[in-house]
Amino acid sequence: MEEFSIYLQLGLEHILDVRGYDHILFVLVLCCRYVWKDWRNILLLVTAFTLGHSITLALAALKMVQVNSGLIEFLIPVTILLTALTNIFKREERVAKNRKSGKIGDLALFMLTLIFGLIHGLGFSNYLQSLLGKEQNLWKPLLAFNIGLELGQLVIVLLVTILSTLLVRGLQVKQRDWIFFISSAVFGIAFIMALERI
Repeated sequence: MEEFSIYLQLGLEHILDVRGYDHILFVLVLCCRYVWKDWRNILLLVTAFTLGHSITLALAALKMVQVNSGLIEFLIPVTILLTALTNIFKREERVAKNRKSGKIGDLALFMLTLIFGLIHGLGFSNYLQSLLGKEQNLWKPLLAFNIGLELGQLVIVLLVTILSTLLVRGLQVKQRDWIFFISSAVFGIAFIMALERI
C-alpha cells in the first residue's frame, strides 16, 4: 500500500509541477472556453484526454510501444498550439448555441482531444519509465501513477472552470475576450516551447 501511495503522489506532483508546465497549459487551453454550466462538455473532453493518455501510458510503460522521446517532446507543444488555435478561430455563436440547447460539443473536438491525449501519455511514460527502473510488477505503480495524474488534472480543470465562471458570469468579462486572451497567451508560450524542442 505504501508503494501505491508513493506512485500516486508522484503522478500528482508530476502533472502539477510548474517546471513541467506543458500539460498544465494543455488542460488550461482545453477547458478555458467553458463555465460551470458546461460541465457535460468539460467531462467529455477530460474523459477523452484521460482515455488517450491512459492507453499510451500503459502501452509505453509495459514496453509494448516505443517512440522517439525527442519527437514526443516536440509534439506536446504542437498539441497545445493546435488546441489554442481551435479556440481562437472557433465561432463563439456555435458554443452559445450548444450551451442553450444543452447539446454536448462536437465529436471532432472529442476525437482531437483523444489523439492529443495519446501523445501526452507517451510524454508521461518517459518520466514513469525512469521511475520504475527494473521493477517486476508494473501494474500497481502504473495504476497509482495514472490515478495521481487524474487527480492533478481534475485540480487544474476545477481551478480553470471556477476562474472562467467568476470572470464570465461574475465580473461580466466577455467570454470571447477571455478565451482569446488565454488561448493567445498559451499559443505564444507553446510556440516558443516547440521552437526550443526542434
